[in-house]
Amino acid sequence: MLNFDFDSDYVLEDDYVRLSPLKLEYVEHLLSISNEPYLWTYMLEKGNGLDNLTEYVLSAINNRNSRKEYPFIVYDKVAKQYAGTTRLYEYSNKLRAIKLGHTWYGKLFRGTGLNKHCKYLLFEFAFEKLKLERIGFGAHAENKISIAAMKSVGCIKEGVLRNFIPSFDGKGRADIVLMSILKKDWEDKVKIELKDKLNIKI
Repeated sequence: MLNFDFDSDYVLEDDYVRLSPLKLEYVEHLLSISNEPYLWTYMLEKGNGLDNLTEYVLSAINNRNSRKEYPFIVYDKVAKQYAGTTRLYEYSNKLRAIKLGHTWYGKLFRGTGLNKHCKYLLFEFAFEKLKLERIGFGAHAENKISIAAMKSVGCIKEGVLRNFIPSFDGKGRADIVLMSILKKDWEDKVKIELKDKLNIKI
């Protein structure tokens, strides 16, 4: 059983994508993507514009130093461009559980299979290297695209946190949809199904 080491520079990659630790120097590579309209609609943190993006990246790095989160930058090896970021967080060695989220990609990288490649690598890392039992996910209830993307990689809906966060329009509250993948799900079918979707040889 391997414990998650926040000090290690984990690099996860295949022939299509590479995930490596997020660093401040990557701000310039993400700036144009971060300014795309609607990207931050369903996120509490905002990373649009140089100041916001710099603060966003610094916050993620500080949270890694505090052992709270482990942020990755995503590089599309086919397009030879940085595509966005994703993050592991709320790791519990005792519970053998972790959460995966804070994921965003530029519009050119959505619907290309990049997200499925990233999720495959992260699932493999969590279940086969770290020997975790559970990966949790959450999404704004109105974020239908994100919820559909989670379902497409094998996530199972568990429930709803009602009125969990303030509504983004400043009126009332909003729900969060909870989803997860268990080690058993991964071993029984998710790994095989993702391999098939990505045309990865077993």
